Amino acid sequence: MLHVLYLAGVAAFAASGVLAAYRANMDPFGGLVLAFAASISGGTMRDLILDRRPLYWTHDWVLLTVIICVGVGTIVYLRFWKLPHKSLLVVDAVGLSVVTVIGARAAIEAGATPLAVIILAVLTGVAGEVIRDVLCGEFPPLLLREDVYAIAALAGASCYLLLHHLGVTYTPAAVVSAGLVFALRMGAVYLGLHLPRPQQLRPRPGRGGTG
Repeated sequence: MLHVLYLAGVAAFAASGVLAAYRANMDPFGGLVLAFAASISGGTMRDLILDRRPLYWTHDWVLLTVIICVGVGTIVYLRFWKLPHKSLLVVDAVGLSVVTVIGARAAIEAGATPLAVIILAVLTGVAGEVIRDVLCGEFPPLLLREDVYAIAALAGASCYLLLHHLGVTYTPAAVVSAGLVFALRMGAVYLGLHLPRPQQLRPRPGRGGTG
């Protein structure tokens, strides 16, 4: 079940990489590069921090095949059909929700502290998107432009950690936590929700200001 869930998240990120490349007017090779970058970057950084060897994707031919197939399939789709509205945000939210939970699970299995579990889960979820956006020339990346993004991953990771400590089995805990991430992210997208932003400071009258 864990592997199937991870393949679903990787597939979503692979599609999001190709969609981002399409919007950046890259060629098909660029699309495949971004498919791999978006899919494996977060998990790679997590495993390096946890000192897990070998890296998970270096011995999983099924995962690599899924990335290639989804990448090529998305490229073919875009060759003949128009890109659906907000499709990148939807598949990105699917990948974020699933991979965040997988990151939390991997950190727990590695014996990380609760705070480290949450940090590593969020890192696993968002790193691939940051690298994808940087390669596309998008500055700042989506993570820094959309408030309810890392926050959604943080909520999902915290939810999974709580359910795990309450003794909830993996499947229901993963489904609930991933569902929470997806709901928060898509709710923010469609409702235009943002965290409060600091107001620009204005000089007080009589203290360096002109008024």
